[in-house]
Amino acid sequence: MKKVFIIGGMGAGKSTARKALEDLGLQYIDLDEIGHEIHHWPIVKDELVAAFGEDILDENGEINRPALAQKAFVGPDETRTLNRITQPRIEDAFATRLDELEAAGCPAVVVEYSVFKSRQMSLAYRADVIVAIAAPLETRVKRAVASGFEEQDVRRRIAQQITDAERAERADVVFDNDGTEKELYDKVVSWWKEYTATT
Repeated sequence: MKKVFIIGGMGAGKSTARKALEDLGLQYIDLDEIGHEIHHWPIVKDELVAAFGEDILDENGEINRPALAQKAFVGPDETRTLNRITQPRIEDAFATRLDELEAAGCPAVVVEYSVFKSRQMSLAYRADVIVAIAAPLETRVKRAVASGFEEQDVRRRIAQQITDAERAERADVVFDNDGTEKELYDKVVSWWKEYTATT
């Protein structure tokens, strides 16, 4: 089973690239969805509350993700604390889904991965190909704000991520997304057709 990881900063265009591959028939593992799921696990909620305070809970006693983000992305220490609590659980759930798809005979899967740092220290060690999506910083900020995020939150999150240059260095393929969504979509479709014809 081919495992394609799409990496990129907030607002870079990862979702557009992933959608192009989904439309070509690839299965999709949604790490954000897995992250949402583990926030409902009692042990994860307890550890997050202990680290960040009771005010990250909503009126129903569930994790309020925007409230958690405001505390977890203020600096590298806080982000490390969040990752220490959540990443091992996300990795376990992700590995289970990968194994299920492979056992079912799935030929290829695409994974959109926001917090990639390196192939050796992340879920991406199982990747066959890593695709990086790059875009100018201010373009990324505008896109993220247009999708509903607050600008300050966007800039905080981006500051905790690796740079486009670092992603490009660690990726197998890089797409510059400084144009339209359709242009990126078409580039990814063309690349996948060439990639599968030669592998």
